[in-house]
Amino acid sequence: MDLNQIFKTPNPVIGVVHLWPLPTSPRWGGSLKAVIDRAEQEATALAAGGAHGLIVENFFDAPFTKGQVDPAVVSAMTLIVQRLMTLVALPIGINVLRNDARSAIAIASCLKAQFIRVNVLTGVMATDQGLIEGEAHHLLRYRRELGSDVKILADVLVKHAQPLGAPDLTTAVQETIERGLADGIIISGLATGTPPSLEELQLASAAAQGTPVLIGSGANWENIGTLMQAADGAIVSSSLKRHGQIEQPIDPIRVSQFVEAVRRFQQAKAEP
Repeated sequence: MDLNQIFKTPNPVIGVVHLWPLPTSPRWGGSLKAVIDRAEQEATALAAGGAHGLIVENFFDAPFTKGQVDPAVVSAMTLIVQRLMTLVALPIGINVLRNDARSAIAIASCLKAQFIRVNVLTGVMATDQGLIEGEAHHLLRYRRELGSDVKILADVLVKHAQPLGAPDLTTAVQETIERGLADGIIISGLATGTPPSLEELQLASAAAQGTPVLIGSGANWENIGTLMQAADGAIVSSSLKRHGQIEQPIDPIRVSQFVEAVRRFQQAKAEP
């Protein structure tokens, strides 16, 4: 997978649109228009700040199901992503939480979105939703049935979870790529807003052998120059929000600060 083909830049900054609660979720507020309006504001702020792509998540649907989401969630996310695609000229990805990759790739394939995020593609993780088993065999066959070229970005030892057994990071990366056939991998810290260490990213990058490695949590404009030394891009949410608080709206000034920090890293890397 060549990130340049999707994002038209090395080291892309992918901002996250956290959707307000959707129909059937515990905190659903009853107005899909309000959810859409908020999503449009978030996407516009990301584009205005210079982000290179965005990913749409049903983040505020917690507590999540570990398997297939309700059809109303799929319907709502399809509608919202379609609206965002007419609003901003950025590559768009989809993550149906907690791990409904089949629905994500269905939405992405129908709308010609570019990629999905899968929290558990291979292995077994103990999570607050219970045990989640990777279903790479189903997902890859379903992508082929759909005749789709949507790329699969897969978390390795995903945040808010513990692996069953004790796979080391190198083995987990290799198996996600070689046996799970992920197009790219994502390395996060232990929880939302917590970054991986540079050492973890270096181990993952060495094991990935050219497959893109993305930072999945905790990146901010102060640490991104260090973390990007061993990564190919970043998925960013918390640090782009007003006051750095997850419930707040995205601040285009924070987005531009983050993008500028990545640009400075690229300039320093290019200097002899």
